[in-house]
Amino acid sequence: MSICATASRALGEPLAGTAATARTWLLIEQPGPWGAKALTSSRLDPALGRRLEEAARDTGVRLGLIRRPGRTPPTPARRVFAAHVVPGQGWVHEASIASDEAAERLLGLDLKALGAGDATSFLDPADGLAGTPYTGAPLVCVCANGKRDRCCALLGRPLAAELHAAGTEGVWEVTHLGGHRFSPTLLVLPYGYAYGRADAALARTAQRAAASGRVHLDGCRGRSVWERPEQAAELAVRAETGEERAEALTLHTLPPAEGSAAHLVRVDHGDGRRWTAEVVRTVAEDARPESCGAAPARTAGFEVVRLTAQASSR
Repeated sequence: MSICATASRALGEPLAGTAATARTWLLIEQPGPWGAKALTSSRLDPALGRRLEEAARDTGVRLGLIRRPGRTPPTPARRVFAAHVVPGQGWVHEASIASDEAAERLLGLDLKALGAGDATSFLDPADGLAGTPYTGAPLVCVCANGKRDRCCALLGRPLAAELHAAGTEGVWEVTHLGGHRFSPTLLVLPYGYAYGRADAALARTAQRAAASGRVHLDGCRGRSVWERPEQAAELAVRAETGEERAEALTLHTLPPAEGSAAHLVRVDHGDGRRWTAEVVRTVAEDARPESCGAAPARTAGFEVVRLTAQASSR
């Protein structure tokens, strides 16, 4: 097992509040090898990758390359998925585009609109990808880019291969989900919950939960739509109440108390219940590598130190 994941697991580093943040995920099929910065170091045209990165900046869209597990040859067409994960406004759409049209089609997307939840530029055949609503099994995207961190190759790729060999639908390898030291890591769509230290049983359970509109809490790092203090607050409420319905909770960041460095997060339940979470930034006492080959460092995280139930809003 690789160094950074071993150290993180041995030290019991908490998973809650560690998911990458994104309102919309745009995942582009690209078979073949990936470099550390895959959008500009793969068989995807690097000029296209750079332009997509620039277009996505500050839009709330997170880009990723995906491929089927195992060795897959280049194909004349590629799958593209867009998933908006804001509670109550979410959707997943898919498209298939000819590889020789990829640059024109992808650069025609309005990423700012996609980040805001407007799927028009993905669905409209006039200027988009002529996408359609995705109706398959929830997507399970396993981080497997060994050039980014060897944990993802040593731990992520075997997990993706195991799921694929077992006939699990909707499984893809993805370039980068953040948090290599939590490998194997995965993202489950449509709701955008990330998981760490996953195995095949956890991945399948998380996928089944998503298919029934729920979130599996074991190994959950958080929902990508929220900032990391909010992710920690949401998972604390779910742990306290046992609430598993993915769309049951919404979050709002409140102004901090005077003189306090703590984050205040209000968590609202659809039935009117409400909590206030006080979340503090923590720094680990023991240094550990944040990624393989990196110097040991005292990693930061977020912890809910107080969870207070408020009067119902109804």
